Amino acid sequence: MEPIRKHEGIVYPLNRANVDTDQIIPKQFLKRISRKGFGQFLFYNWRYDSKGELREDFSLNKEKYQHASILVAGENFGCGSSREHAPWALQDYGFRVIIAPSYADIFYNNCTKNGIVPVQLSPSEVQQLIDNAEASDYKLTLDLESKAIYDNQGFHADFELDGYKREMLLNGWDDISVTLTHDDKIKQFEQQRELS
Repeated sequence: MEPIRKHEGIVYPLNRANVDTDQIIPKQFLKRISRKGFGQFLFYNWRYDSKGELREDFSLNKEKYQHASILVAGENFGCGSSREHAPWALQDYGFRVIIAPSYADIFYNNCTKNGIVPVQLSPSEVQQLIDNAEASDYKLTLDLESKAIYDNQGFHADFELDGYKREMLLNGWDDISVTLTHDDKIKQFEQQRELS
C-alpha cells in the first residue's frame, strides 16, 4: 500500500444512506483473482444502463467528478456483505478517502487494511460537505497526521482514528508489512529453534 499522510482531492458527493457492498461492487464482478480492475465496475448498477452505457443521470458520470479521490456519503456506508472487493473497487477507481457519519464495521476495517482512510464526521458536517461538492468544484484536504479535514473556505473538522489503523495508513503497511517490521525477531527465533 502507498503511505498516506496528507491528501488533497476533488470531492464526490454520494448523497445516499445505507449504500451496501453489492451497490459498491455487484456480485457478478467478484471473479477476479487480482485486486486490480474492479474500479470499472464501481457502482455499476447506478453508473450504467441495461446496455452497458454510462448513464447521464448518475452524478459520478459527470465531468466534474471524473478525478474525484474523496467520497462523501450518508450513514451506514458499506453495509451488507463483508466483501473486501468493495474497498478494492473504490481504491481502483481512485478514491483514497471516504467521509460518512457511520460505517458498517467490517467495511470500515477493510478500508484501513487496503489503504483507504475512512473518516467519520457528524451528520451535519457531512451534509455541509455534500452541499459544497454539489454546488461547485470542491476540494478537501485530509491531514492524517493531525487527524483533520479542511478546505480553503473555512471548513475544518477533526476526526478520530484508532492509533494502530492510523499507523498502518501513515506507513502504507498491510498486515504482512506489520509482521515484517519484526523481521529481526522472527529470524532470531528461527535460528534459536534450529539450534534446539
